[in-house]
Amino acid sequence: MKNEKAVVLLSGGIDSSTTLAIARAEGCDISAITFDYGQRHKFELNAAKLIAGSLNVTDHIIVDINLRQFGSSALTAPIKVPKQRSDREIGTGIPITYVPARNTIFLSYALALAEVRQARKIFIGANAIDFSGYPDCRPEFIKAFEKMANFGTKAGVEGGGIIIEAPLINHSKAEIIKRGADLGLDLSLTFSCYDPVVDGIACGECDSCLIRKKGFDQAAIVDPTKYAVKVKV
Repeated sequence: MKNEKAVVLLSGGIDSSTTLAIARAEGCDISAITFDYGQRHKFELNAAKLIAGSLNVTDHIIVDINLRQFGSSALTAPIKVPKQRSDREIGTGIPITYVPARNTIFLSYALALAEVRQARKIFIGANAIDFSGYPDCRPEFIKAFEKMANFGTKAGVEGGGIIIEAPLINHSKAEIIKRGADLGLDLSLTFSCYDPVVDGIACGECDSCLIRKKGFDQAAIVDPTKYAVKVKV
């Protein structure tokens, strides 16, 4: 539906940015939501602002919440970020970079904003292929949250219902990068690194950097990212 209202979760990474570009291409009237949740760096917040601006999204909210007080993740606590892990290691188990219940929390805020904006759709860049083992990026989680949203909101009970869109859920990183490029997304504005060095240069060694670089290589698209360490893929 042309100009249908939608809320899009925007982190500043490739997946969420491509998802925003998809919602825009579908003609949605977009409200983007980004979270300053106590993550170890703020470079992704600036990336989210730049991406929203580049895609002409004027309704962009940055929500301040503090998951750092809970700790337990290398992204919110003084825990070393794993580096130079193999594909097998990345694909096994739930890594220490998992932030407890993060997508549940983010989607809950997006759900509240959707009710206020009278938006029926919520877009999230969750991906179950190159997702580093995060349990809240699986199709089962997305479906379960959508069911909960329709049981527990006015929009679900009295309105037209809430739909959680995860258009990249079964795409590889290479496919996502190609999709973003095809939609005119400026991939150089996106930010993926878990543990950047000075001036926001990507470390080149964390899981996210390795997955990103491999995705660009497989997509046969030049990676615009500056890495502190040469990435081996």
